[in-house]
Amino acid sequence: MDYNSKIYISGHRGLVGSAIDRNLQSKGYHNILTRTHQELDLTNQQEVNKFFEEHKPEYVFLAAAKVGGILANSTYSAEFIYQNLMIEANVIHAAYKNGVKKLLFLGSSCIYPKFAPQPLREEYLLTGELEETNEAYAIAKIAGIRLCKHYNQQYGTNFISVMPTNLYGPNDNFDLQTSHVMPALIRKFHEAKITNEHQVVVWGTGKPRREFMHVDDMADACVYLMENCTADDIGEFVNIGVGKDLSIYELAQLIKDIIGYEGEIVYDSTKPDGTPQKLLDVSKLHKLGWSARLSLSEGIQQSYEWYLKSR
Repeated sequence: MDYNSKIYISGHRGLVGSAIDRNLQSKGYHNILTRTHQELDLTNQQEVNKFFEEHKPEYVFLAAAKVGGILANSTYSAEFIYQNLMIEANVIHAAYKNGVKKLLFLGSSCIYPKFAPQPLREEYLLTGELEETNEAYAIAKIAGIRLCKHYNQQYGTNFISVMPTNLYGPNDNFDLQTSHVMPALIRKFHEAKITNEHQVVVWGTGKPRREFMHVDDMADACVYLMENCTADDIGEFVNIGVGKDLSIYELAQLIKDIIGYEGEIVYDSTKPDGTPQKLLDVSKLHKLGWSARLSLSEGIQQSYEWYLKSR
């Protein structure tokens, strides 16, 4: 990519897409294409084809997706698999047909089997059963990885796939019905603090372990890979994470301290825990020349400040 390259970011208003947009602009890229869902429905093949034919983007960041936490994934599973399959199939095929030089597809660490060895290495894909609560989303993301792989094989495209760990930061979703664990806990502890609630209820036992990465680090990794690495360098896909995890219990304590909540934390063990552990092996990413920079406590503080400003 050069600073004049025509770059399309799908999902530019979401958590990941907005971070990629910020990162590109901060580095001097200025020819950036974006469209809202109202302007371009990515599940509509005809609309997607027309957009690519008219605008001919040279580089594509495929960050658009239907996303959510355990509750949303298990409640709206048909929507999750259908919409994500349609988005990635339409965009990847249109990119091939219109000669896109390079595409980056964003997956998710939920693609790995529920009981895969830890830390999760790229070669563990499809070696066991998926976590039931997010199976629909995971299957759609696995299909996206394989679409890129087979388009590269058959058509000689340069489509790369990255699998981020749990992300958080500016433009996160803080809706308690559809959010992931980090923004949900930030909101719960903040609201309990300002209303003087005596306790905060956290879903599950607190025992599952999770890895968290600030979305600005994630965006920097994506731009680095687009600038420096080909599909041959990366292989089928590459994990993007920090290589460290903590329990939900430890996370809740950390967020409680940062926000300054003084009440009690109660764990509701009738609610699902999800996968016991999801820690990515990031040795391939490090060999490609990139590693995370922002600490978890610093990242949570920044995310909390953004939440306060956006309310």
